Amino acid sequence: MNLSFSQKLKSTIPEYLFGVNRVKQINKLMDKNPDWKVESFALLKRLLEEMIAKDASDIDFGGPRSKGKVWFRIYGDKSPINHEFDIFENDAIVIALSILSEDQKEILNKNKNLDFALSVKLKGTKPEHRFRGNIFFERNYLAVNLRVIKQKLFSMEDLEIPAPILKRLDLKHEKSGLFLITGITGSGKSSTLDSIINMNNHNNNSHIIIIGNPIEYIHTSDKSIVSHREVGNDVLGFRNGTIEALRQDPDIIVVGEMRDSKTMSTVLEVTDSGHKVFSTLHTSSTVESIHRIIAEFPSDEQERVRYRLADVLKVVISQKLVPNKKNNLTLAKEILSVDYSVQAAIKNGNISELYQMLTEGKNAGMYTMQQDLYRLYKRGIITLETAYNYCNNKKVMTNLLKYNS
Repeated sequence: MNLSFSQKLKSTIPEYLFGVNRVKQINKLMDKNPDWKVESFALLKRLLEEMIAKDASDIDFGGPRSKGKVWFRIYGDKSPINHEFDIFENDAIVIALSILSEDQKEILNKNKNLDFALSVKLKGTKPEHRFRGNIFFERNYLAVNLRVIKQKLFSMEDLEIPAPILKRLDLKHEKSGLFLITGITGSGKSSTLDSIINMNNHNNNSHIIIIGNPIEYIHTSDKSIVSHREVGNDVLGFRNGTIEALRQDPDIIVVGEMRDSKTMSTVLEVTDSGHKVFSTLHTSSTVESIHRIIAEFPSDEQERVRYRLADVLKVVISQKLVPNKKNNLTLAKEILSVDYSVQAAIKNGNISELYQMLTEGKNAGMYTMQQDLYRLYKRGIITLETAYNYCNNKKVMTNLLKYNS
């Protein structure tokens, strides 16, 4: 079963039209046939309802890659879902365009990629569900990914963040510095960051400014006033938003992601001026996060950056979502808390020393990814195979098991 107008659409679009030209032509046809948009959006809502019912984190469709199928990621595994609908290339373009404004369509056609947030009222649910979306060109057609933004935030107890680290994350106890949440795509960085923001919102009288691309979870101001600024709609970019935040009387600035050296440099300057800044990086360990920031700068600037980073960096949490014995996912993490010894190691370029400090820093709330995976294994939450598959260093993991069994 397809969209009712699929055949008409296919016969109307010239075979020689591809890429942006094809998308523009389909958009013109949608303007002439507004019922196409209504039907397409209704189909998307049905797919999103199925996604929520199956507890999937992501949905993918569109482009030659999908072979007309809809793909769900459920507890880490992505596979095609059997249902009565086929969504081939032209259908996916119509569905994608049905949820975009004209401004968003222009950005998509210009950049060949678009990040956005989508709020949808689904059947049987009171609040709107929010999704983080990405639409991109794949072999001259549009492909779509939508990820569920969880409606319920985790508590600090749920995240099992050690008390010394929890204290540092709270504005009440530490007023300034750079705090990083790192991990690969899909590791739950945004969820952890939103939980930390939520804690500060309920604990402190302050102003929290969130700069996101897109804004995912919407925080309701409580003790804090929380400002949400979405890149593209409310602000030009992460760097612009960070600079502008200084004139908006902030206590906490949340920079959704540090993607380039200019944003990193601005974040370091803002943090150096006495503000508390939270941000994320796509790295797989705490030590790699430090390497990554320094390496983003030219060699003649790296010493200056290393010193500045050592002065402002406070906590790095590197995390992974690993499969557990209940067939869902559990958070595993590595935590670095910056003290005088860590500062000295960074300033002197002895970053390799940090791993030993992580290993021996339990009293300060520090531990390695291997130590946390070992903890989860000993508690019977994950299997030995999972601990090995997700550790950063298999030799260290082997020694942990050997000498602690």
